[in-house]
Amino acid sequence: MTGEVKVSIKDLRKQFVVSHSGIASIKSLLLFWRKRSYVHLEVLKGVSLQVRGGECVAVIGKNGAGKSTLLSLLAKIYLPTSGSLEVKGRVAPLLELGAGFHNDLSGLENIYFNAVILGLTREQVRERLDSIVEFSELGDAIEAPVRTYSSGMMARLGFAIAIHVDAEVLIVDEVLAVGDQRFEQKCLERVEQFRRDGGAILLVSHQLPTVEKFADRVVWLKDGLVEMEGEPSTVIAEYVRRG
Repeated sequence: MTGEVKVSIKDLRKQFVVSHSGIASIKSLLLFWRKRSYVHLEVLKGVSLQVRGGECVAVIGKNGAGKSTLLSLLAKIYLPTSGSLEVKGRVAPLLELGAGFHNDLSGLENIYFNAVILGLTREQVRERLDSIVEFSELGDAIEAPVRTYSSGMMARLGFAIAIHVDAEVLIVDEVLAVGDQRFEQKCLERVEQFRRDGGAILLVSHQLPTVEKFADRVVWLKDGLVEMEGEPSTVIAEYVRRG
């Protein structure tokens, strides 16, 4: 049974302003300012949804539907153009491999760097350091600069940090699809434990079998709007049918 509402989104809209002037320098901008033109790109056009504690809601849709923009708004990377977005509790975002990592720092140093950004104190990071390193399975590579890491190693480190920051809301964008199958299963088991402990999960994925198995509810985004919402098997079947 799910708990209180952790994520509440109402009529959320996000518009980007894109310049098509072709101006590539400040000098050109000053000389040819009259030639500037803008296009307003509306990515989200009024999305509403809720996620409760103990629930995993998956968002599916084709590229450009607005899925990643939605998660970026939740992670406060962007500000909404209009509408409301309320999140209760600390958010742990897993949006992009290596996001927030400093390439010249070691994996160990990046644990401190990222965990503090996500809200832990340095003392709390020290207390959890061994557990984070153990979960990542990076071994001696934890001392190497992250610029030497593969995408799978980046995923391991990012996930290991995110699940140790006492978050109440986990937002995931395809990160679990990277790495070997055994580690992916390990991550899914940890996320399942997070849900059993009352955490709320918002997941974006193109892996429909994983979505159907793992999610409690599926939201299908199409052209910035909710096309359909409901039981995973029902929504996924209609999504596949319409191609």
